[in-house]
Amino acid sequence: MTSLSQFRVTVKPEWLDYNGHMNVAYYVVAFDMATDEFYKELCIGEAYLGRGFSVYTLGMNIDYMHELFEGDEAMITTQLLDYDHKRVHYIHQMHHAETGALVSVNECLGMNVDLSSKRSAVFPDDVQTGLAKMLARHRAIDPPAQAGRKLGIRRK
Repeated sequence: MTSLSQFRVTVKPEWLDYNGHMNVAYYVVAFDMATDEFYKELCIGEAYLGRGFSVYTLGMNIDYMHELFEGDEAMITTQLLDYDHKRVHYIHQMHHAETGALVSVNECLGMNVDLSSKRSAVFPDDVQTGLAKMLARHRAIDPPAQAGRKLGIRRK
């Protein structure tokens, strides 16, 4: 898993809900922090704004498997699943850093946006080259079972 992007986060007291475990909203916060680090690696993070572009999230799925509590440390890995000329598809897996238990999974789709027009735009060539290199590395790793999952009530 060393070729996957990695980010560590510790559960803060203010992230707890009335059940005493991490509130669902803060899983999104932690995954968003991991996205920021992932985007930095791809040269589409905050500095990318200086080039007149940003990446907006179009959609996401989140699965919750286990609880986290105050002071727990989580390791989030991020795997690029696919990209095209203006979209990026990736998945985060959050593991309890001490036990290794899979805690949560977050799958995302992002769109490259030209900030002057606020419309989708083609990634610059150097970004597409970086995406291609990362995808080649990440495709060697099987994606988690949750990738591509659709929400719904299964009926027989």
